[in-house]
Amino acid sequence: MGETTFAERLKAAMAARGLKQVDLVRMAREQGVKLGKSQLSQYLSGKTAPRRDMLAFLSSALGSNLELEPEPQAPQPVQASVQEAPMRTFSKSSKLDHVSYDVRGPVLDEAMRMEENGVHILKLNIGNPAPFGFRTPDEVVQDMASQLTDTEGYSDSKGLFSARKAIMQYDQLKGIPGVQMSDIYTGNGVSELINLTMQAMVDNGDEILVPSPDYPLWTACVTLAGGKAVHYICDEQAGWIPDVADIRKKVTPATKAIVVINPNNPTGALYPREVLQEIVEVAREHQLIILADEIYDRLVMDGEEHVSIASLAPDLFCITMNGLSKSHMIAGWRIGWMSISGNKRIGKGLIEGINMMSNMRLCSNVPAQSIVQTALGGYQSVKNYVVPTGRVCQQRDFVYKRLSEMDGVSVVKPKAAFYIFPKLDPKKFNIHDDDQFALDLLQDQKVLIVPGKGFNWETPGYFRIVYLPRRAVLGEALDKLEEFLRYYRQ
Repeated sequence: MGETTFAERLKAAMAARGLKQVDLVRMAREQGVKLGKSQLSQYLSGKTAPRRDMLAFLSSALGSNLELEPEPQAPQPVQASVQEAPMRTFSKSSKLDHVSYDVRGPVLDEAMRMEENGVHILKLNIGNPAPFGFRTPDEVVQDMASQLTDTEGYSDSKGLFSARKAIMQYDQLKGIPGVQMSDIYTGNGVSELINLTMQAMVDNGDEILVPSPDYPLWTACVTLAGGKAVHYICDEQAGWIPDVADIRKKVTPATKAIVVINPNNPTGALYPREVLQEIVEVAREHQLIILADEIYDRLVMDGEEHVSIASLAPDLFCITMNGLSKSHMIAGWRIGWMSISGNKRIGKGLIEGINMMSNMRLCSNVPAQSIVQTALGGYQSVKNYVVPTGRVCQQRDFVYKRLSEMDGVSVVKPKAAFYIFPKLDPKKFNIHDDDQFALDLLQDQKVLIVPGKGFNWETPGYFRIVYLPRRAVLGEALDKLEEFLRYYRQ
C-alpha cells in the first residue's frame, strides 16, 4: 500500500475503472448496500473512513485491495514492559450514514474553498433574505430591542404566552380548527420542530410519505429517527402539484404520516384547494397524520390564495408548521412554531412524546419569541414584496423569462416562495449527474446553485435557483449560466 491514503487509493481505483461517484452509488444500491453520495464524498475527501463491511464492498466493486492503513502507534521505549494501546479515533455515528442535506453539501464546500482563495462567487443557493438587502421591519427590531432585558431567562418550554396567543389567533384566521394555547410550540425555526417531531413520532420501520422534490430536512429527519421516507411524486407537467394517484400507491400498513410542503420548496408551487382535499381523503381513508410545512404561506403571488390543509381536516390529527424567517426576513433570529389541530384525542400518546422532547430542550429563543405578537399583528410588510410591483414578484418574473428563453431549458413558473426549479434537456446536455453539473458550473462560471438531487429528485438535469439577489446580480448569474450552457455537455 506504500504511503498512499485510503482516499487516494479509492480515487485511483475509481479512475482505473472509469467510474464516477454516481456509478458506485448505483452499484451499491443494486447489491443492497446502503451507500449515499454524501457518504462517498466524505471517503473521497479523506474526512472519514469506511467501516469493515463497507470497505469489503468497495474493494470488491472496484476489484482492488483498499485495505485501511493500520493506525500509527507511538514509538515504544526500549525498556517499556507494557505495550501502549493504539491511539483511539472517533467517527461520526452510523445513524448518520444515510442522512444527507446537500443544500449545504459538497458543492457548497467547494464554493467556500474557492472563496477562501479570493474567488468571488455569485450565490443562488440558499433562501437567506438578509444578505440580499431584505431588511426586518423597523417595528419588529425596535420591539425586540425594548424587550431584551425582559427575556434573559427561560420561557415555558412551549413558548411565551404573548407569542402563542398571537399564533393561535393567526391559526384562527387560517381556518385551522380547535387550536388552543396548549397545542402550540415555538421553536428555533421550523427546522428544529421538524427534528423534534420526528424523534417523538417515528419508530424504527415507520414509513412517512414525503414529497419529491422536497425540502431535504424532512427526509433527513425521518431517516435519523429510524424511519423510512417514502417519496411521492410532484408532477412537473401539472405545475409540480402532488400526484394523488402516486400517493395512494405508496401507502402501506407501515405508513404513519404524510408531509405536505405548501407552498413548496424547491419548486415554488402552490397547491389548489381541490388537490389538498384529495390528499385529506387519502389520509382519512388510511388514518394518517398530516404534517403541513407552510413556512411560505405569506409569500404567495399573482393574487392566489394559500389554503392550510389542516383547515380541511378537522377530524384528523394534524401538525402545522410555520414561522417568521421568510415572511419577515429574520432567518437568523430562528423563530418558528407548530400547532396541533383536529382530532387530538387519537394522538394523546404522541403529544406526550412531543411534550417530552420540547421540555428536554428547555425552550426556544426567548428574545425572538417576544416579537411574534408584533410581527403577526397589524400590516404585513411582506405584501409589498409579492404584489406585481414588488421586488420578489419582479425578480421571479425576470428569472422565469430569462430561463424560458435559454436553449435547452424548460421551467414552470412558481406561484410562491422565492425558488424556481428549472430542467435541462437531457438529450442536449447529456446530464446524468446533477452534483457534477453544479460543480462544473461553479468552477467554470463561479455561480453557485443547488442540484436537483439535493431535494430527493432522482431524475438528472434539475437544479434550484434562489431569486432573492437583486436583479443586476441575477442578470449577471443568468448570463454566465447561459454562456455555460452554450458549450456544456456532461
